[in-house]
Amino acid sequence: MHVSLTPELESRVKSRVKSGLYNNASEVVREALRFMDTHEDWIHEIKLAQLREQLAVGVKQLDRGEGTAIESKADLNSLFEIIKA
Repeated sequence: MHVSLTPELESRVKSRVKSGLYNNASEVVREALRFMDTHEDWIHEIKLAQLREQLAVGVKQLDRGEGTAIESKADLNSLFEIIKA
């Protein structure tokens, strides 16, 4: 497998190898991929937590009678237009 990197990224990989923390570029790339995988899991959990918070706010608004009835496709389109603005 061959990977193309920007000059900046190539420099960063070479710097890591030169520091002695890694033996070669492959080790740097493998570590970066493991790091990315770990953070993707965290980001997914953070997004789920934010969505749950937003849903809880919406449910509370509905419980207070602050909801908007959507009775047609036109009503839904109007709502989306308001949100875009």
